[in-house]
Amino acid sequence: MSNERTPPPEASEAARTQGELFLLSAPSGAGKTTLIRNLIDSLTDSGSMEFSVSHTTRRPRLGEVGGKDYHFVDKPTFQRMIAEDLFLEWAEVHGNYYGTSMAAVLPFLEQGIDVVVDLDVQGAERLMHRFPAAYSIFILPPSYADLVQRLAGRRLDGADEISRRLAVSLWEIKRFDRYQYVIVNDDAARASQALAAIVLEKRCRLARMQQRVESILADFSSVPKS
Repeated sequence: MSNERTPPPEASEAARTQGELFLLSAPSGAGKTTLIRNLIDSLTDSGSMEFSVSHTTRRPRLGEVGGKDYHFVDKPTFQRMIAEDLFLEWAEVHGNYYGTSMAAVLPFLEQGIDVVVDLDVQGAERLMHRFPAAYSIFILPPSYADLVQRLAGRRLDGADEISRRLAVSLWEIKRFDRYQYVIVNDDAARASQALAAIVLEKRCRLARMQQRVESILADFSSVPKS
């Protein structure tokens, strides 16, 4: 799509290594969108992170902005993109298509920019297979009753749709062991801290810090020898 973001033409010194890919999944209503927003806001001082804006054929919800929350397209457009092999993954969920385009992920990773992808379980499993080095995180509600309350409280769906989403949620939750990390979102602030801690830990690994450390060592080359 023409309104997809592209990374800057030149990477900074801190972005010369390959970016990390973080895959986040959760049952509908578990608070994943809020956690992702908090994550990106909290990491502004520790390096770039890009939110991969997915494509979908569902209608925009109140307050959603095209190109920011999703790229909203019709089914013929989505099917054309499938035929042209423009997606890293795609799936049909709750009667609508969702997909992650190559343009929303690969250029940023190549520039050394970390990317977080909001995925259903089907899509996450496909990307886990395609990107074995990606970090996968599953967000859980604290209880069934809490999830019911959250879905009803959003006032976005009728009773039948909520029942369908809950049925799908059970199937998704049973697949939690496909993921490397699990966060129980019983408190948004605490869950946001846990998510940020996972990202920051990966950013401090030796392989990620190697070039920066070498640059610091080079700066010490002018120190007189004792």
